[in-house]
Amino acid sequence: MSDTSPLPLIDTRLVLLSPADNCLVACTHLAAGTEVRLEGGAVTLATDIGLGHKLARHAIAAGQKVRKYDAVIGSLRTPVEAGAHIHTHNLDSDYTPTYTLDEGKTFVGHA
Repeated sequence: MSDTSPLPLIDTRLVLLSPADNCLVACTHLAAGTEVRLEGGAVTLATDIGLGHKLARHAIAAGQKVRKYDAVIGSLRTPVEAGAHIHTHNLDSDYTPTYTLDEGKTFVGHA
């Protein structure tokens, strides 16, 4: 007997790569101010989300692990709300150094 329970409605412009993931991947560029549908309801994006970039599936606390493809890819430096952009500005890689360009135009590594 197959499970006929309805799947959560997630915006078709977003991909959930694994049910265990706490992030979604944008299938297209999404501009700040765009409303997207997540499992908890609709949210309005505070920032642009680029094609292939991640956003929070739900609120995630600082220090929590981010899962993509059901694999830990890093730890959040700051808490994020549902729909928030997850990238090098708030995520430390757990397996390789992450480099960002600060305002002084020098590279800053984050382990």
